[in-house]
Parts: sequence; structure tokens; C-alpha cells
Amino acid sequence: LSSPSGLTHESHKKDVEQVYLRCSEGSIEWMYPTGALIVNLRPNTSPASYKHLTVCIKPFKDSAGANIYLEKTGELKLLVRDGDRSPSKVYCFGYDQGGLFIEATPQQDISRKITGFQYELMSKGVASDLHTVSAPCRPCSDTEVLLAVCTSDFVIRGSIQDVTNEAEEQESVIHVGVNKLYRQKSKVFQLTGESGNWRGQIKTLLECGVKPGDGDFLFTGRMHFGEARLGCAPRFKDFQRMYKEAKDKGLNPCEIGPD
Repeated sequence: LSSPSGLTHESHKKDVEQVYLRCSEGSIEWMYPTGALIVNLRPNTSPASYKHLTVCIKPFKDSAGANIYLEKTGELKLLVRDGDRSPSKVYCFGYDQGGLFIEATPQQDISRKITGFQYELMSKGVASDLHTVSAPCRPCSDTEVLLAVCTSDFVIRGSIQDVTNEAEEQESVIHVGVNKLYRQKSKVFQLTGESGNWRGQIKTLLECGVKPGDGDFLFTGRMHFGEARLGCAPRFKDFQRMYKEAKDKGLNPCEIGPD
């Protein structure tokens, strides 16, 4: 978390301050923004791998006081306009497309403004999984499911207990009861209540029309800004079939106990 403050530069409203971030994910808050802020993302990876990275930012809900631009060799491209209110909207760009230039907008009372956002760096392959524009609700093929089992941040067998639709954010929240936890990167799925049942929430697009239903599913997906995002989710009996067929042919990309 980086938290620069514009008050230290109040007498120099045109000052440009530089911030260097080494982590692959985190957040930045610019309190009382004045002048401009250049955010330099410098991950602890080889510079040769930079071209394979995607940067995503998610502005805080109450972020205000500055415009956020993508800057490369002096040219600015507006990314987030001050005052835009798009809940949960994520803005992504290739690492080699430029850096972030944040410019404070004129304010009568800067003390009431804080510009802030979360950021993540990820491989371009992962980013395209999260932002599939062409067919975000398309069912996965057998090959895609088997690969998702090996590469996803979470893999669970579970049932849909309930679905909550969030119209403003254009998302659905799937409330999942977990029968078997194969893997999770973050502790999204946890033991709850005296019964000792594992539960958790997975988000997906509202347009996919997910509804509560009977039976078990294999839920896979990725963590994105601290939330579990749905990837492939076949019915569990279908996963058992495709896993067995691939294993019999020696084509399953990784081992997992499908029972």
C-alpha cells in the first residue's frame, strides 16, 4: 500500500511526484491530490518478461480528485475520468503500453478528496481468461476443463446454495457449499458455523444467468482483486467422465483425485 499526500506539495501545485511499486499486486491511495503523480510499476522479474505482463487497476468506489492516464513517451491516453462511477469496473492494459500518470483536477476543497485504486500484474494469458470479450458465458470444452483443473487458483467440488444478483455491478454472486476442496490460492472458502461446513462465494457476469440448481459441480477459477472469479464449472459427473477418458489415454495434463 502506497499513500502519498498532496498536502506536502500544496505550495507547488504543478509538482510531479514519482512513486515506485515493486509488488505484483497492491493498492495506492493519493490523499489530497495536487499536481500529478507518476506510478512506476517495477516488478521483481526479468525485464525480458515485461512484454508478457498485463496491468489491471480497479478504482476504489469513492475515488475522486484526479484523472488517471496511460502515459507513453509523453503521450497521454485517458483511462479513468475523475467522477466516473462504474462499480467494480477494471481497466487493463499491456505493461509495454505505458505507465500510469495521475493528474489532480482543480478542486475548491482538496481535503475531501482521495484518489485510490487496487492494481494487479499478471501474465497476458491469465488476463485474457478473466476478460474474455467474445463469449464470456460459453461452456468450456473437455480440454479447457482439464487444463483449468491444473492451472486455476481454486478447484472445488460443490453445490450452488444460492445466487445473488447485483444489478448495479452487473455481476452474480454464487454462494457455494463445498463438498471437497482440491486447491485454493486464497482463503475464500472457509469453515463456517458449528456444523463445520465449508462455504464460499464466487463471482461471475450477470449476463451468464447462473441460477441455483441441484447436483454437484466442479468449480474452477482465478482470484482477481481479492475475489474468486468463475472459470470452467462443469457438472461433476461430466468432469469425472472427461477425466477418466483422458487418463485412460494418458492425456490428462495433471493428476487430481476426481472421486
